[in-house]
Amino acid sequence: MDKLLRLLVLAPSILFVFVGVRWLVDPAGAAPMFGLTLEQGVGLSSQVGDMSAFFLTLGSCMLIALISGRRLWYYPPLMLLLAAAVGRLVAWMAHDATFAVSLIGTEILVSALLFLASHRLADKG
Repeated sequence: MDKLLRLLVLAPSILFVFVGVRWLVDPAGAAPMFGLTLEQGVGLSSQVGDMSAFFLTLGSCMLIALISGRRLWYYPPLMLLLAAAVGRLVAWMAHDATFAVSLIGTEILVSALLFLASHRLADKG
């Protein structure tokens, strides 16, 4: 069971790192994955900087958690994913955005995996 859980955490962590790198090297290819069009000027800088930072932090923290076995490293990506899900819900409820079921579902599913992993795979530190 623990090996399966490690694989289930490892897969999205690698995917998140690749998405973060893609934002750095091919933002025009990464943007449509999120329903975005590329901005120009400072808007483009914000998209590339913020999106790459978000995904590189997610993936890196998850990998560090798996490698180190330290519970603490599961919490930053868990918080980022839940904050993104809440932000999407607010965008839908308050700003007439499309209800992004697949994105919210993914964020909640990976958050649940991280929570489970933080209890089953990690030490108390």
